[in-house]
Amino acid sequence: MKPWLICSRMALAGLALLLAAGCSKPLERNAGTSLVPPSGFYLAAPSPKDKVPACPGAPAPYSGDLLFPSKYEGSDSARDKLNPQAAARYKRLTGDVRTLESGVSKLVGKYLEDGRQEYADCALTWLSTWAEADALLSRTYNHTGKSVRKWALGSLSAAYLRLQFAGSEPLRGHEAETRAIEQWFARLADQVVHDWNEQPRERRNNHQYWAAWAVMASAVVLDRQDLFDWAVEQYRHGMEQVDAEGYLPLELSRQTRALAYHNYSLGPLMMIAAFAEANGLDLRGDNGGALQRLAQRVESGVHNPRLFEARSGYPQELEDLQENGKFAWLEPYCALYRCSAETDAWRRSLEPLETYRLGGDVTQLFNP
Repeated sequence: MKPWLICSRMALAGLALLLAAGCSKPLERNAGTSLVPPSGFYLAAPSPKDKVPACPGAPAPYSGDLLFPSKYEGSDSARDKLNPQAAARYKRLTGDVRTLESGVSKLVGKYLEDGRQEYADCALTWLSTWAEADALLSRTYNHTGKSVRKWALGSLSAAYLRLQFAGSEPLRGHEAETRAIEQWFARLADQVVHDWNEQPRERRNNHQYWAAWAVMASAVVLDRQDLFDWAVEQYRHGMEQVDAEGYLPLELSRQTRALAYHNYSLGPLMMIAAFAEANGLDLRGDNGGALQRLAQRVESGVHNPRLFEARSGYPQELEDLQENGKFAWLEPYCALYRCSAETDAWRRSLEPLETYRLGGDVTQLFNP
């Protein structure tokens, strides 16, 4: 195995292990090497066990205009008042997209759990169906529409990475399919960059971080340094926004949902930092350790929401914090930093932490 790849795989294991293995301390991205994901993406599937059911049909590719209602339609500038009718329309119109995201993630997870190639083949069939239809590439879109596009790209790229880098090599012999899928990802990634470059810098909030995560995941799929660099640039802008107490002003403006949106911001930011670390770029020091400061503020707020009530001036809506998967950021966080005993106990009490938006079983990726 090439020495740079050994070091990349060990990057999240700790500085002492890196130095013991003869690797240099990761400070800057090493030019000229292929982009890689964190070490958990190399997990190999076990020997096959059970018989696999037939591959279900892929959801219908969505190739129409990306004009979707926001679940906060009609709300004021805080965008914190849920509109049940608009939320129902959104779910109906985007149902096939979310079925694709969650379905591909589940198929990849089943492959890595059971070792049956049929699961990986089915995931490829679903992706190929949408790639052949040039799905999600409409140039007619609104804010919610371009959000759906980048969420889908992040989910699908992260799931695909688990097949692409798996030690059991499930993509071997599928070169034509993977070429078409990766070309589709490339078109989506370029469009996502275009979409979110349009966003004024003073309005770049959690949506920008999720766009950056989608582009980072696809950058590694495609081994494209330009996409990697764009994702890092968005991350760094996010870190510039974190104040001395660990708050994000644009998320505080969400009033009753300030805590929820601070928490929501951490998933993509942590994944970007972890992917950067795997490629020799240490982003943890940006803005005086802003990422850890933000994480500590969110953890304090989850355990005591009155902190966010006092800072935002509004009681906090907590329904978006009821699912364990909302805290999947804890896995890359505790891989990047030495977590406190309290944080580690909280993380373990929630495991396994899973969300298809960050690659599926995030516990397996960072804490197998």
